[in-house]
Amino acid sequence: MDIAGKVAVITGGASGLGRATSELLHSQGAKIAIFDMNDELGQQVANELGDGVSYHNVNVTDEASVSAALAAVVETYGAVHITCNYAGVGTPGRTVGRDGPLPLDWFQRVIDVNLIGTFNVIRLAAEVMLKHDPVTADGCRGVIINTASVAAFDGQIGQAAYSASKAGVVGMTLPIARDFASMGIRVNTIAPGLINTPMLQGLPEPARESLASTVLFPKRLGEATEIAKVAQMLIENDYMNGETIRMDGGIRMQPK
Repeated sequence: MDIAGKVAVITGGASGLGRATSELLHSQGAKIAIFDMNDELGQQVANELGDGVSYHNVNVTDEASVSAALAAVVETYGAVHITCNYAGVGTPGRTVGRDGPLPLDWFQRVIDVNLIGTFNVIRLAAEVMLKHDPVTADGCRGVIINTASVAAFDGQIGQAAYSASKAGVVGMTLPIARDFASMGIRVNTIAPGLINTPMLQGLPEPARESLASTVLFPKRLGEATEIAKVAQMLIENDYMNGETIRMDGGIRMQPK
């Protein structure tokens, strides 16, 4: 699918991986709808990118919130061709720690945002995509890109909730791609490793260097722009479907 002239919805689009993807796709000629809950930052990014970019306050776990924002996107831009799911949380906690069992609502929140929130956006965005004609010779109407994590495969101590949520995203990628096959919607997932996002940027430099040393090669943290380039490839390559791609410098996470 050609990116130029298409409409992309990007959850978590105000920062980190979502912002990098918003910037890249906009530079390629796409219209961008940033779905986020940080109003100040979301509006700032939209203003910086300029024409063809809008910001929407969206809670991905809330059906009405997502539906209303998608309706606003269609009213403004006429369609939705691309959806990138980056919104997520990563609250850590051991299953049983010094203070007792991990509070169930902590586990539930991570699952709600990372897994159920992703599914919520997928199903509602796909419904919108089905309302417009195919835009490629193969009959593709839309492309959906989800974000998992290497934690889906190599979860560390204290990552039970996060790993479960991201493994769920990996696990539903192929079934949903199969669900949408007859509709002309492709579905793929990116599983990033240690990426230089605001979360890691807040760590002391020695801690960042220690993390970088665990990467197979190159010995550094990944950049959000590198994840954005994978998203671009998944949009443009019409034969990519039902896949999860590790983007991690070959890292295999240790228990801690």
